[in-house]
Amino acid sequence: MTYAEVLAHLDALQMHKIKLGLEAMQSFLDRVGRPEQKLRFVHVAGTNGKGSVCAGLTEVLSRAGYRVGVYTSPHLSSVRERFRIGGEYIGESAFAALGERICRVLGEEQITYFEFTTALALLWFAESQVDLVVLETGMGGRLDATNVVVPLVSVITSVSMDHEAYLGTSLTAIAGEKAGIIKDHVPVVSGAVHPEAAAVIERVSRERSAPLSTLRQEFDYTVNADSTWAWRGGEAFGNLVIDGLRSNRASLVQQENDSLTIAVVELLRKQGYTVSEEDLRQGLAEVRWPGRMEYFEQDFFPTVIGTPVGVKKLRYLLDGAHNPDGVKNLANTLAKNFSYQKLIVVWGSMGDKDMPATLGTIAGLADELILTRPAGERSAMPEQLYGFLDREDKKKARCIASVPNALQAAQEAAAEEDLIVVGGSLYLIGATRPLLLGELA
Repeated sequence: MTYAEVLAHLDALQMHKIKLGLEAMQSFLDRVGRPEQKLRFVHVAGTNGKGSVCAGLTEVLSRAGYRVGVYTSPHLSSVRERFRIGGEYIGESAFAALGERICRVLGEEQITYFEFTTALALLWFAESQVDLVVLETGMGGRLDATNVVVPLVSVITSVSMDHEAYLGTSLTAIAGEKAGIIKDHVPVVSGAVHPEAAAVIERVSRERSAPLSTLRQEFDYTVNADSTWAWRGGEAFGNLVIDGLRSNRASLVQQENDSLTIAVVELLRKQGYTVSEEDLRQGLAEVRWPGRMEYFEQDFFPTVIGTPVGVKKLRYLLDGAHNPDGVKNLANTLAKNFSYQKLIVVWGSMGDKDMPATLGTIAGLADELILTRPAGERSAMPEQLYGFLDREDKKKARCIASVPNALQAAQEAAAEEDLIVVGGSLYLIGATRPLLLGELA
């Protein structure tokens, strides 16, 4: 099979709805020799911050000289973005060969899109003989297709409301699904500090005899006046203090995510991984995570009847925040860390998200609000989003269904002292980012 043929087969699997459960993965892995048993893992679950922790661990450990495989989801514009070793995405030929192997093993058996990509990741990392795999769950944890591994460290980032139709309608239920990745005697690093979620993770860790290190208890951080910050470990971490750290993104929760990364690195050190403090500092200072609180400036050339009429340098912030807590962080970060004359927001959402809460949070900050729709049957129509706005916010909103046209409208409306924010859905970021910065993979 060619790369295009494997892509077509994979896209056809999108017709199969989300299916939580481990039976299909276990059956497939049995038939291909259990590649996951040849690998060592850090397994990462949570509601927000999973990708940032994965990116931080990959950058730090790669700097320390390790071959690190990383599997994350969703992708922005190319499925190859889900699979990396260090900074390199999987090649088309390797993707095609492994995809063909999966199809051959499965025969007429049907699996989901996420199960297919998870299987491909495990096969690729085993073939590539990586030193460690940073493995991100897709949804939940207990019944997630990635939950077929026994890691060196389990990580649970912040836990909040999202995917309620699949994970439950309370923080207790959702935390229970996330805590499903906890394995017997495997250390756990947790950023879930809400009392309701924390209680669940503490209980499951105790039941599994899994040593638990929680933010604000076994380790914490403080931000200095010069915007550097310090990580502080308690007795479990030998009262270690690392000061003068720098994060390269504006998000107000970046230090929280980086603190989890440091705690994981310290636990990996106890298991034989060598990481210098300089590797840690430089890695955290230079980590990149496209489409998540991603700020850049770029020249825009306005035209009149196709003729350029000048140039203006526009400022952009791309953030795939799509649940209430993620959008609250975006709003708080805009208020504290950005200055602008006007805020021009391009917004899209999946129809199964909490649209009133997310849109309501950002609409009050916007001076102009452009509602659009990334491709996909789950995407909400702009007019549907418009209906959730109050009377005042409707006055500054307009609906432009085409993403390229919505982006162009924002660019034409913006001046150099303004800020264009694109958010509400990673699918919208995936449709917008290539128009501005080109493809990732």
